[in-house]
Amino acid sequence: MHHPVISPVREPLVQGRKSYHQITEDICAPTERAPSPAWVIGFLVSAATAAFGVAMIVYTIWVGIGTWDLNRTVGWGWDITNFVWWIGIGHAGTLISAILLLFRQKWRTGVNRAAEAMTIFAVICAGLFPLIHMGRLWLGFFIFPYPNTRGPVWVNFNSPLLWDVFAISTYFTVSLLFWYTGLVPDFATVRDRAKGIRKKVYSVLAMGWTGAAKHWQRHESLSLVLAGLATPLVLSVHTIVSFDFATSVIPGWHTTIFPPYFVAGAIFSGFAMVLTLMIITRKVLGLEEYITVGHIESMNKIIVLTGSIVGVAYLTELFIAWYSGYVYEQFAFYNRALGPYWWAYFGMMTCNVISPQFFWSKKLRRNIAFTFVLSLFINLGMWFERFVIIVTSLHRDYLPSSWSLYSPTWVEVGIFVGTIGIFFTLFLLFVRVAPVVAIAEIKHVLKSSGDQYTGTEADDKYRDYFEEKRAAGVDGIHHHEEGGHH
Repeated sequence: MHHPVISPVREPLVQGRKSYHQITEDICAPTERAPSPAWVIGFLVSAATAAFGVAMIVYTIWVGIGTWDLNRTVGWGWDITNFVWWIGIGHAGTLISAILLLFRQKWRTGVNRAAEAMTIFAVICAGLFPLIHMGRLWLGFFIFPYPNTRGPVWVNFNSPLLWDVFAISTYFTVSLLFWYTGLVPDFATVRDRAKGIRKKVYSVLAMGWTGAAKHWQRHESLSLVLAGLATPLVLSVHTIVSFDFATSVIPGWHTTIFPPYFVAGAIFSGFAMVLTLMIITRKVLGLEEYITVGHIESMNKIIVLTGSIVGVAYLTELFIAWYSGYVYEQFAFYNRALGPYWWAYFGMMTCNVISPQFFWSKKLRRNIAFTFVLSLFINLGMWFERFVIIVTSLHRDYLPSSWSLYSPTWVEVGIFVGTIGIFFTLFLLFVRVAPVVAIAEIKHVLKSSGDQYTGTEADDKYRDYFEEKRAAGVDGIHHHEEGGHH
């Protein structure tokens, strides 16, 4: 006797009993209709903030790094803190698109497009900081190793700062290719619906895509190759960023736990930022049926995992400092927790270790308002973490006479706020010109994850159809029989 298994565990990923045509209409609509007042206000605020940030960058380059509060003791301040923070935020996009693609996770379809866009914009914001930090921006080309007439002046291949240049430029290139590859079929969809100048622009962007079987086959194979390339990058980029600290001999930095701890922290902060953006986007653009509570819950599960890894890393650091018997390392951690920057340390511990533990509760994982607030807390906590690692390890060194305190000037704050403006300006423009959810991928999972086909609310005719397939063991759908599994 057959027992059809209709699993209530896997909830549908597409709600509202959508047809293929409805999916196209819903997701193309934000790019076709006039921008809403909410979008216009958001864009004006972001653009004004971005303009202020650019003015601060120009001021810094014109006057010099003296406009920041860096000193001989604290040589890295908000600039490198913000650099590492932005790089971390860019990590979730690649993880969602590459690793979850390789693992064939269907829930990535609702969020991958926006997460990949976010990666690219975050890396752009991150890349600004080391360049400004050089002081002489026009000598930025010195960081690239290329044949030159400068005699013995050559980059130092032993420096992790040079590894950063390679890691981040590779990461940016692969992410951009990955994002654009996914966009091509959707640009073609928009092109076929558009008229006039829009049609011409989208025709160029779609690169002659017709949806032929050969196109799809190449698209699929390219996506897999890029996913394979991007997967080690997810792990390597933040590892190399952590080497900026771990390869030095400064107490508090010189630890071997940094690479895995930075990678987990990057994915943690990246997912928090994806949630912050997607919760707003789904509301403003009316995409609740594509970015469902199920998607949000899946992301919250990853936040619990990576948040717990980060928590273990913090405690391991404290234990190793104590266990090492190395008095300078012990002082570095004592100074973090009880020194003048104690507030940043406890802010980091509260936001990054304690707050994600609320997500063990299914009710809270599925509560959208709570998730939104917590995602902001995690973004703040991860910023504190970078600040704590950088500033508290530097501001009290071996010579008490050179101990100093660091606080940012209005120029540094302006640059940071400006990069947030740049990020949101780019994101809002992206929402207007490209489908914010991958149309082709949503259609791909509709038959297996649409609410009329699967789950407890499925239509009877589809349920009977799938039960027959299960009974026949067709299409890889396993059925459960008395006496064992087939």
